[in-house]
Amino acid sequence: MIGNDGGVPWPDLPEDVRQYRERVADSPVILGRRTFESMRGDLPGRRQIVVSRSVDSVDEPTAVVADGVDAAIGLARETVAEPARSGVTDDSAEPVVYVLGGGTIYELFQPHVDRMVLSHVDGVYDGDTRFPAWDEVEWNVTDETAYEGFTVREWVRRSDAA
Repeated sequence: MIGNDGGVPWPDLPEDVRQYRERVADSPVILGRRTFESMRGDLPGRRQIVVSRSVDSVDEPTAVVADGVDAAIGLARETVAEPARSGVTDDSAEPVVYVLGGGTIYELFQPHVDRMVLSHVDGVYDGDTRFPAWDEVEWNVTDETAYEGFTVREWVRRSDAA
């Protein structure tokens, strides 16, 4: 479970929120309209790409709306190219775009991602939203960090899994 009635089904994990915020802080993020609305007071990432078929724009200077997966990927490519156009580059960092949910957005983008950073929360919880099923055989864990109450695992799609 990743959600329950618009929130998370497990107790607060401030360290998980902190590590997540630090990870996405300087990157563009893709998220669904409902997830965007739920985070409106404290938006993650430097640019939000909101996937929605029901709105054309949002009143937020760092956010743009895409009407589907292809449009969102196109906007993400433009966004990661912006620092290079402005003369600001960091050759040590590969451009990263994060997909932040909700459940339908994760499912739509699953075929397009080459890595996932997932918090695995200890315990079993009831909820109404699940992370989409995926074949672990197609992925390798490349990093794992244990925290109190959860573990963060970075999964990378195997090159022979395509």
